Amino acid sequence: MASTTSPDGLTSEPADPQDRAAHSLPPKSYAQAVNKEEAAPMDQQEQEQRVNGSATNGERSNGTETVDGSTNGERSNGNGMVNGHKEKVDDAKVLYKEPTSQNGQIPLTSIKPSEEYEEGLRHNAEAAPHKDVGPGVEKGMKKRQDVPIAQQAAPHLASGRQAGAGWQNSAIRWAPLNVPLQRRLQTLAVLWHTTTIPIFLSLFFLLCAIPLTWPLLIPYLLYILLISEDSTNGTLSRRSNWLRRSKFWSAFASYFPARLHRTVQLEPTRKYIFGYHPHGIISHGAFAAFGTEALGFADLFPGITNTLLTLDTNFRVPLYRDYALAMGLASVSRESIENLLSRGGHNGEGMGRAVTIVIGGARESLDAQPHSLRLVLKSRKGFVKLAIRTGADLVPVLAFGENELYEQVDSEEHPWIHNLQMVVKKGLGFTVPLFHARGIFNYDVGLLPYRRAVNVVVGRPIKVVQQGGRDGKVDEKYLDEVHQRYVDELLWLWNEYKDTFATDRTGELEIVE
Repeated sequence: MASTTSPDGLTSEPADPQDRAAHSLPPKSYAQAVNKEEAAPMDQQEQEQRVNGSATNGERSNGTETVDGSTNGERSNGNGMVNGHKEKVDDAKVLYKEPTSQNGQIPLTSIKPSEEYEEGLRHNAEAAPHKDVGPGVEKGMKKRQDVPIAQQAAPHLASGRQAGAGWQNSAIRWAPLNVPLQRRLQTLAVLWHTTTIPIFLSLFFLLCAIPLTWPLLIPYLLYILLISEDSTNGTLSRRSNWLRRSKFWSAFASYFPARLHRTVQLEPTRKYIFGYHPHGIISHGAFAAFGTEALGFADLFPGITNTLLTLDTNFRVPLYRDYALAMGLASVSRESIENLLSRGGHNGEGMGRAVTIVIGGARESLDAQPHSLRLVLKSRKGFVKLAIRTGADLVPVLAFGENELYEQVDSEEHPWIHNLQMVVKKGLGFTVPLFHARGIFNYDVGLLPYRRAVNVVVGRPIKVVQQGGRDGKVDEKYLDEVHQRYVDELLWLWNEYKDTFATDRTGELEIVE
């Protein structure tokens, strides 16, 4: 198709894409029409046709009214038209119209932002602050423009802290909720044994707060403080074998677990003094092995009645003393030991009886450090003298793992604390180690012992020749000899079984003081 001539004599380009391609012209875009400053005005006849609502060559009126009253679909904002080509709609837009040709083509109409509005946008963009973006990010941004949205990688998410994550990183290890019932009973048994004195004291003070109980409590206090000799008379009249054999103590012993081992059999026709080492913090191994029948003492040593000895002050605690007597405990006083080993038994003179003494006492508890063994024994000869007086054989007992049950402040690193503890011991007869282990619901903080194995090994007996009549005098040379034999037997126990029960040791057995 040849180029057409407009009414004003100008030659216009063909609008049909095929004709433009035949003349080697690029596709006609509306941008060319936008850049035209002037266009030929419509002739009077065409304007009249549009006013009358007529349509030429398929054109239709859309019923819109122009500034001059025509209904040719053109709009004006009152600023007028320049040859029907360009008019201003408002401050931000300009209306463009493509003039109609001679063949009656429908004019192309559009709205484009005004030059002032675009200039204002460019000015605001230049004046706005820009955030520096690295070259890698900038390259990535350009790349994302070329990739379809469905194929673009998800943006990196920045998340806040996770609620409760601190529990996982806590230094305290908390016990899970799904602990088996057996382990809960074991913990309950150890908790009971550890807190029996506070529990009975609290119960006593609670009863004191009730005036109706005073007629019973006052005579009871007078009896235990002034009259009772149950803890020292050696009769064991308050001892309850049913309570000692209770399954409750099996749960207690299996908590660690604790085991009792025998090296040789003991004759039931003799009497014995068991020396328990080390003291540890609370001597849980001694209570499990000799204060109850949980570890089978009566089965390993048939015919022998053993009594665990404790401080005499424990039998001055209301209510607790009755519980201790029922467990078969007795006072560690000289009178109590002599009565136990000279009365009762198979012949009425103590044959077949035994007592267990924790030799190191409160002083040794201050040296109870895990993976080490320091025994206060050099100056402890009183129990040897009692053995010679009563004619009882000495039996050393070594408890591997007793010191591992608790952690405590090291006396060498904190000497002032150690000195204060020694002052308390001299004044009150006992000391208070600064210790800790685990709790009921955690594994790191609390007063319950750790679940670590305790192996109580009973050594070979050291036969003693009875000395000291009514005057009670004992040959000092013989006393030192028996004491040294006892120490040698204790060292033999350590060397014989340390590789079996003390594999984590950091040193050898030390005997101090």
